[in-house]
Amino acid sequence: MNKAERYNSQPMPILDAHMLEFFSRSPEQTRRIGLRLGGLLKPGDIICLQGNLGAGKTTFTQGLAQGWGSLDSVSSPTFILVNQYRRADGSKLFHMDAYRLDSVPEAEELDLDSMLAEGALIIEWPERLGDLIPKEHLHIRLEHISEEHRQMNFHAHGKHYDNLIDSIRQSMVGG
Repeated sequence: MNKAERYNSQPMPILDAHMLEFFSRSPEQTRRIGLRLGGLLKPGDIICLQGNLGAGKTTFTQGLAQGWGSLDSVSSPTFILVNQYRRADGSKLFHMDAYRLDSVPEAEELDLDSMLAEGALIIEWPERLGDLIPKEHLHIRLEHISEEHRQMNFHAHGKHYDNLIDSIRQSMVGG
């Protein structure tokens, strides 16, 4: 059996264990999946949100902050770069929008390490931060399908984030 025959005879997994694909049918459903993830966040966690304007990043983050227990309302930090949310126990959640950053050196001035030492970090437009993003993180790509529908692709980078995806998957389908 040659390599091509062996490849074609192997059962291909439909889902990668490091990934989760979800289709949201409404802004409320997008918030709910964020809420589930928010309840799992710990200090030092990094969530990278990628998607065009209007893809649902802020809506998702609203649910995430609510599930995390934020006392503060969520708004897009586009013009101020980083919003900070508080929880009753003093924990912090940082919400960064890197869209307006011009360079990686400019991003270095934001001091991601100190944010991660104090709480969890959500980063919109993470591709603008280059190698400043730690190798282990949860990357979520949101895509606008129609006015109400969004596709969300979760990709775990590291065992901790595999566990987060597993927990989300379990909460959605049981088991």
